[in-house]
Amino acid sequence: MRAVYFAWVRERIGKTDEELAPPESVVSVADLITWLSARDEGYAYAFENPDIIRTAIDQNHVQHDALIAGAREIAFFPPMTGG
Repeated sequence: MRAVYFAWVRERIGKTDEELAPPESVVSVADLITWLSARDEGYAYAFENPDIIRTAIDQNHVQHDALIAGAREIAFFPPMTGG
């Protein structure tokens, strides 16, 4: 699956996107965030407050309990304000 990072999530991780192959134990968005956070300091910083991170699977907004099986793309972005 492809992970795509936006705004300050991208800045903290240091990349716009990447291909991921999480272990079988990673089944939900929350699991994926936990797994990514353990990769290094940049990921840990980006996901330090996971409750504010918004997520989309294949361009559909989802909650963190959403299952990731079969996902082609998972996007992570901070809350956005109108303007």
